[in-house]
Amino acid sequence: MVSAPASAALIETDAVVVGAGPVGLFQVFELGLLEIRAHVIDSLPEPGGQCIALYADKPIYDIPATAVCTGRELVQRLLTQIAPFDAAFHLDQQVDVVQREADGRFRVETSKGVRLLAKTIVIAGGVGSFRPRRLKVDAAAPFEGSQLFYTAPEPGALAGRHVVVNGDGDDALECALRLAQPGAQRAASVTLLHRRDDFKAAPETVERVRELRASGQLGFIAAQPTGIEQHAGRLTALQVLTADGSTRALPLDMLLVLTGLSPKLGPIADWGLALERKQLVVDTASFETSTPGIFAVGDVNTYPGKKKLILCGFHEATLAAFGAAAHVFPQRPLHLEYTTTSPRLHRVLGVANPAEG
Repeated sequence: MVSAPASAALIETDAVVVGAGPVGLFQVFELGLLEIRAHVIDSLPEPGGQCIALYADKPIYDIPATAVCTGRELVQRLLTQIAPFDAAFHLDQQVDVVQREADGRFRVETSKGVRLLAKTIVIAGGVGSFRPRRLKVDAAAPFEGSQLFYTAPEPGALAGRHVVVNGDGDDALECALRLAQPGAQRAASVTLLHRRDDFKAAPETVERVRELRASGQLGFIAAQPTGIEQHAGRLTALQVLTADGSTRALPLDMLLVLTGLSPKLGPIADWGLALERKQLVVDTASFETSTPGIFAVGDVNTYPGKKKLILCGFHEATLAAFGAAAHVFPQRPLHLEYTTTSPRLHRVLGVANPAEG
C-alpha cells in the first residue's frame, strides 16, 4: 500500500476507487489484473471500512475458502493481495468534487486538496462515508488530536496517563479493558463513561468490564458530558451530568470518545447519479451507474435481488473492472484470462509461470 501525500498538482490515473473497505480493496485487485492503475480515497484514516471500524476483531465466517477470519485479518489479506499493483491511497478525506471534463475524463477533488484526473470511477463506499460521532461539547474541538481522540490509540501511547473512555459499544469497552490491564504500559487510571450502566458490547466483554470494575482496576461513571475545564491551554477535566442530576468534574489527561461511527452518503448524493432510497442504481451487467464511466459496487448500490454481503461485492467488483476497462482501453479487446494459466496475469502479479518452472 502506498500512502500518497496531498498535493495540489493534478494527478492523472486510469481509475479512482472511492472507498477502501473489503470490496474497494478487491476492486483494486480486479482492476490491476486488467492493468488499470488506481488511486483509492477513503474517509477513514486507515483501509478497511466497516471491517476495521466496526468489527476489526470479530469473526467472519462467509468468505470463500476461509473458514474464519477477523475483519482485521481479512483487510490485511486483501492489502497483501493488491500489493503488486502499488495503488496510491488518500485516506482521512472524502471526495468533494466530481466533474466530467471535455475529453470525457473525470476530475476528482478531495477535502484535503488532492486533485485527480481519471478515465473511470468506481464507488465502493459501503453505506456511505463513515465519520466518528463527535463530542457535542463547546470548546472541545481545539483539543482534537492532542488530548481528545475519536479512535483508540496504542496502549503504550497512554501509559501513565489519566484516561476517560466515553462509549458503550465493543470498541469503547475493549479499549478501556486494554488500558486498564496490569503491565508496564498501563494507564495511571481509566474511567469508562456512559450515560447509564448498560452497554451494547458483547456479553463476555461486558462481564470482563464488570470484573475489572469490581477489582478497582477500572472506574465507571454513569453520566453525560456537558462541558470541559482547561488550564494553560490544556484540557484538565470533563464536566459531566450524572444520573441523579448533579454536575461534577472528571479530571483527565486524555479523553477517548468512542461512541460509534455515523454513515452518510455525503457528496455522492450530489453527483447527479440515479438513486433509490439513498443507494445507487446500477446495471448488473457491469455495475455501471446512470452516468457512463462511473460504477458502484458493494453496499452503496441497489438492484433487484441485491444482497449486502462482502462476497457479493467481490462478484460485483469483478464485473465492474471489465466494465471500467472498456473506458480505460476502448480500443483493446477484452478476453477472459485465468490466473492459473495466463502468462500476462503472472507478469502483472509478479509470479513465476508454473509452466516455465
